[in-house]
Amino acid sequence: MTTLPGRPNTALLVVDVQNGVVNNALQRDAVIANVAYLVEKARRDEVPVIWVQQTDENFVPESDSWRIVPELRPGDDERRIEKRYGDSFEDTDLAGVLAGLRVGRLVVVGAQTDQCIRSTLHGALTRGYDATLVSDAHTTEDTTAWGAPPPDAVIAHTNLYWTYQTAPGRTAGTVETQNVDFAGTS
Repeated sequence: MTTLPGRPNTALLVVDVQNGVVNNALQRDAVIANVAYLVEKARRDEVPVIWVQQTDENFVPESDSWRIVPELRPGDDERRIEKRYGDSFEDTDLAGVLAGLRVGRLVVVGAQTDQCIRSTLHGALTRGYDATLVSDAHTTEDTTAWGAPPPDAVIAHTNLYWTYQTAPGRTAGTVETQNVDFAGTS
């Protein structure tokens, strides 16, 4: 149902599952286990897996904080996108990569829920993609010291509002890890 013509394919977008991003995240191990399950499922289903990594003064390429967590291993043939902004599309070649793969539907997992996940979901939807959030495969750290709600509330709220997100000619929504169907993402 994407508004992008000739884009029948789906991709799994793994956002910022980096050591320095998820080190103190809520339910880190459970979320990473769900992401690992989905990566393997996508590979079995021949669905492209695209890895996004924050790259800036806090996440310097090849530093430990920049690296993907050791539980996950990007394949040699899987694309990696380095980004400097919350939205994985902003000032990156993600849109071009997806166009080359004829992708119009994204299944999104990763971190931080209240920053890069939300920005990427909205960025995808406004650019014409269908965007499904895996409700138990994203996380965030505790930023209550800066006035944010507790991480479990941030995750629950994001799942709630993305479940009902709509846009003309595009689909959004959430799905649990065990119910992901890359052919239909439900």
